[in-house]
Amino acid sequence: MRRPVIGVIGPSEAPDAWLNTAEAVGAAVAREGWVLVTGGYGGVMEAASRGASRAGGLVLGLLMGMDPEEGNPFLEVALPTGIGHLRNGLVVNVSRALVAVGWSLGTLSEMSLALRVGRPIIGLHQPEWPFAINRAESVEEVMHWLRGVISPANRE
Repeated sequence: MRRPVIGVIGPSEAPDAWLNTAEAVGAAVAREGWVLVTGGYGGVMEAASRGASRAGGLVLGLLMGMDPEEGNPFLEVALPTGIGHLRNGLVVNVSRALVAVGWSLGTLSEMSLALRVGRPIIGLHQPEWPFAINRAESVEEVMHWLRGVISPANRE
């Protein structure tokens, strides 16, 4: 059986609270044995990657440019796409489910794409949006939700 891929999305510049949360989410994803995918750069993406890497998880980064070295240092696999911000669609499409930690315009684009294609998404540190997304107040709530999404009964 293939391991589920969980996307963690969030801004490349973020307050410490968001970074701490992202690191905890990344570590929890790794402890489940799932693969973490991010956009591969700094901020929330790096914090989630650091958490997953330190917990022994497989960390994948889908980069905007063509240089695999431009990704954060916690990526086990850095895939240069050369398609700029369009790589946001790849992050959504390869993920079985997504966790949005905080928000920015780039994060909002990924959230919108996830909603458009019906990809399960849950958010932490989210404002009120004019569209419905699942919300959590803790990493534990996120993991409970993810386990339900990933459970064998819910597989596509």
